[in-house]
Amino acid sequence: MTLPLSPLAARARRLLLAALGALALGLPAVSGAQNLAALMKGAPAAGVFQSEQTRAELLAHAPEGARAGRTVWLGLRLDHAPHWHTYWKNPGDSGLATELRWTLPDGVSAGGIDWPTPRKFPIGTLANYGYDGTVVLPVPLTVSDNFRGEAVDVRLDASWLVCRKECIPEEASFTLRLPTQGATGGHGELFAAMRDARPRDLKAGNSQVAPEDGFLRVALDGLPAEWRGRELEFFPELGGVIEPGAAWTQAWDGARWTARVPLSPQRFDSPTAMDLVVAPAQPAGEGPGETGARLAAVPVQGTWPAPAPLPTAGVPDALQAALDANAARSAAASATTPASALTLGAALIGALIGGLILNLMPCVFPVLAIKVTGFARHGGDPRARRAHGLAYTAGVVLSFLALGGLLLSLRAAGEQLGWGFQLQSPTVVAALATLFTLIGLNLAGLFEFGKVLPSGLATLQARHPTADAFLTGVLATAVASPCTAPFMGASLGLAIALPGPQALLIFGVLGLGMALPYLLASWVPAVARALPRPGPWMERFKQFMAFPMFATVVWLLWVLGQQSGIDGAAALLMLLVALALAIWSLGLRGKGRVVLGGLSLAALLALAVGIGPNVLRLQDGEATAATATGVAGLAWEPWSPQRQAELLAQGRPVFVDFTAAWCVTCQYNKRTTLADERVLGDVAGKNVALLRADWTRRDPAVTQALAALGRNGVPVYALHKNGQPVQVLTEVLSVEEVRTALAAL
Repeated sequence: MTLPLSPLAARARRLLLAALGALALGLPAVSGAQNLAALMKGAPAAGVFQSEQTRAELLAHAPEGARAGRTVWLGLRLDHAPHWHTYWKNPGDSGLATELRWTLPDGVSAGGIDWPTPRKFPIGTLANYGYDGTVVLPVPLTVSDNFRGEAVDVRLDASWLVCRKECIPEEASFTLRLPTQGATGGHGELFAAMRDARPRDLKAGNSQVAPEDGFLRVALDGLPAEWRGRELEFFPELGGVIEPGAAWTQAWDGARWTARVPLSPQRFDSPTAMDLVVAPAQPAGEGPGETGARLAAVPVQGTWPAPAPLPTAGVPDALQAALDANAARSAAASATTPASALTLGAALIGALIGGLILNLMPCVFPVLAIKVTGFARHGGDPRARRAHGLAYTAGVVLSFLALGGLLLSLRAAGEQLGWGFQLQSPTVVAALATLFTLIGLNLAGLFEFGKVLPSGLATLQARHPTADAFLTGVLATAVASPCTAPFMGASLGLAIALPGPQALLIFGVLGLGMALPYLLASWVPAVARALPRPGPWMERFKQFMAFPMFATVVWLLWVLGQQSGIDGAAALLMLLVALALAIWSLGLRGKGRVVLGGLSLAALLALAVGIGPNVLRLQDGEATAATATGVAGLAWEPWSPQRQAELLAQGRPVFVDFTAAWCVTCQYNKRTTLADERVLGDVAGKNVALLRADWTRRDPAVTQALAALGRNGVPVYALHKNGQPVQVLTEVLSVEEVRTALAAL
């Protein structure tokens, strides 16, 4: 039986159901669950914090209970991802020591961190001191004799800086209840290992340090005999005295170990004694507990050279710009007074206009067919047309609210996310590619749902046309959400700094703006009269619209290739081909349907198991090489906060392109205005450095830079120059706009 022609909106709703089943076959369920867990991992569990860089947990060791007069041990456990590290009490050339802030009941007090022996992390000519792998920072908790509670309630607010080539500040809060009578254990081995990793006290004896011109001479006695002849590492607990990354010399003179370490030119302190930690040099990857380090309070002999003068000049422009941006972010985050009402009103107007313009963006084009055919079908029935318009509007607005609420919730849980974050997930990209493949195959006439779905599902549209229109709005939002139209950027940037209800209001108005043309048209009879009547043209138009759907699939495959590499894109393409074969075979009759359908489904399942994981596996995210522009000596460099600061410190203006592979507007601007010979000529003439900040995958550094500009999505184009305010250009660039901004430098 051939079903009567239904609007594409009906197919969209049924395709959502079919896509879920296809994805269950086409992508491994375990990998999808892991990816969802990765998306939500910023939300702290009870006593546990999890990010891509670290896992943090508050541990306790009180085998005899937290009774009055006892000392128990607490510790912050940090598990670092490979190649990431946090910092010791003296972080070295850069970094910040981990900070623990305790809230305790009366009669209970916490000591300082009993720091384990650190490792040295050389970074070019610099060096840091800290920890990788797994470390526990133990703290003694003293319960006074007069404490009478049944339990000790502990709250810890911890903050730490975790670094690889980039640095990310993290913080978390933990709570713990220690009973006074019952034992709290289970981590005794970890705390014992950390006690072993703490440097053992070494009597100063005849040890001494003596400052010289530009150097610090160190001589230590009483070190273990088995250390003699071995190279040692050297860690002063006071920072800013030596150059941690500079070359230094050491030697053994019998039982005495000596070293000559360069002094820091920026030294401000002239201590009379120095606490020094020394330990045998370790291969990378060995954790605390294997060092047997020693700590000695060594007196200083002689006179320190004059310390570096305190700076009296102004703060460097690059640093001042960073400080100003940070102050602006703090002010925006706390702006909840009535004085912000005008700003909120402007943001709502911008969201409404941006939503209207969103209908003209190329990423919304594939769903135009659904809208047009839906109008044509209901044009002669005013009641049905209005109900269809209201339902579609509800689907769009509620979808924008749901997406905005999820974004705000994840950011509140510590995730560095922005608008379009869902397309930073290979799972979502693969799901959308599957959905649009199904839509395209249906539009092209490869299959009808009545032949591959039970009749109850195949006739849902006829029985529930309003729900069908609602789901069409959901689909339109899913397609449009990666785009950022003019006027949207500033509104979304403000939304994330506002309280929840006001932020959701902006997201809702944005959805209303996108649905408004369709809503108005459904209530204006003149529009309905202007539409062509249903007829054979709809069948041809339906088949034609399959090609924009397939073009969207090609774009999504390219996006996936930026995330999962060529293997991931090829794996998804093969799965989509197998899915198309399975759908075609299920539309056959008789034995062909049973035999070919069974074989094709088995092949699809085998491919899902064999190559499906490649789709969801993120490739290494190291910065790519510079991209030539066609103008001699001018290229796009990968962006980083450090590179931007370096260029500004050199006095060069910097143009930053915040982009993503899934942002169609970004790709359009990249291939038109940003590739224009006149623009590139002006860039070269003004000696402007070009930096490209790629947000295709999640990058907290890019998210923070966008927030500093008052934005929460891409594209964003920022022109920096020392001594001038940052120029943020419009989302859809024109040659004239960029040339005018460059001429003002």
